[in-house]
Amino acid sequence: MIEPLPEVMAPVADASDPSTALPQTVPLSAIVALSCAAFGSAISLRVTDPLLPRLSAEFGVSLGSASYVITCFAVAYGIAQIFFGPVGDRFGKYLVIAWACVASVFAALLCAFAPNFPLLLTARLMAGATAAAVIPLSMAWIGDVVAYDERQPVLARFLIGQILGLSSGVFVGGFAADHTSWRLPFFLAAALFAVVSLVLFSANRRLPAYARITRRATGNPLARIVTDFSHVLAKPWARVVLITVFLEGAFLYGAFAFIASHLHRVYNLSLSSAGGLLVLYGAGGFLYALASRFLSQRLGESGLIFGGAFVLLMSLLMIGLGPQWWWSIPGCFLTGLGFYMVHNTLQMNATQMAPERRGVAVSAFASSFFLGQSVGVGLAGLLVERIGTATVIVVGALGVCAVGLNFWRLQRR
Repeated sequence: MIEPLPEVMAPVADASDPSTALPQTVPLSAIVALSCAAFGSAISLRVTDPLLPRLSAEFGVSLGSASYVITCFAVAYGIAQIFFGPVGDRFGKYLVIAWACVASVFAALLCAFAPNFPLLLTARLMAGATAAAVIPLSMAWIGDVVAYDERQPVLARFLIGQILGLSSGVFVGGFAADHTSWRLPFFLAAALFAVVSLVLFSANRRLPAYARITRRATGNPLARIVTDFSHVLAKPWARVVLITVFLEGAFLYGAFAFIASHLHRVYNLSLSSAGGLLVLYGAGGFLYALASRFLSQRLGESGLIFGGAFVLLMSLLMIGLGPQWWWSIPGCFLTGLGFYMVHNTLQMNATQMAPERRGVAVSAFASSFFLGQSVGVGLAGLLVERIGTATVIVVGALGVCAVGLNFWRLQRR
């Protein structure tokens, strides 16, 4: 049985955090709506992973070149944070998320109708830019309205939408690659974003006034953006968190993007079967979401980072070096569990890097994570034809474990 979310209360006002206001109850339906938006954003991100061999054959490009559909999305997602963080703080994070979902409808349709590979890459750039607002601003909004001691389990429950979206994306992409058209998942994503945007606009109208807090802006907009991000980057611990999540994204997703292709090439699994195995990644993350309160109380932030780093190492090695395909069953499941043990702890640190500019801080966090993904997938795409998918996955395993242990060391200091 899924443990219910704790009643979400606004924290007591804090002079250092202008986003905290009078203690009032936030409708849990508002968080559920954000989780549904995160579901759509995650589908849009990961749906192309199992499609890479199909896109390679469809457009006559190499597997590494086909991976640019992932890189383009991640680059646009990361760069767009420069825009969405300040805009969310200025106009209200919840409302900006709703409008971003509207824009995502049109971006998904452009992907679905793309007649050639260059236009598909352009459409994926737009899809990444429009989806960029959803998860970072949702996390920042939760940081605004949920007290710190209740925040980690609430964030973990919110992330159930993202976790299920990642799993659904790889499954739908794999199924479409084998049995239908590669365009079908983008039509489904467009329909999903259309419904979610309507739900978000409705939920925004019912929010208490303090949950729609905006920060008064004065002066030149470009200068404000530079000032806001400079304020975050001036904090030493913020720089540690941002560098860590950049490297985490690079090593983990440089490997993850080629797991479906690895299973297809090395073990001759169909793309739909490979996508089905990657659903277990989401199952591992879902288990973490359900057990997050228990794990955070028993292990603490340091224990989650330390344990998650070793779980990621062992699970990715099982996938990359396993002698039989079924080694990937526990491997994919444990990869999801280990990743969210590490990443959810980093997210907690991100929400507290600069409370007075939380939208900008979390956007900087998301930007670092997705720019790291773009670098990791891009480098892996250049090397995969030369060194093989197994080596790409092993390098990712060693790298993400080293990054996690280094953060654990710095956090303990």
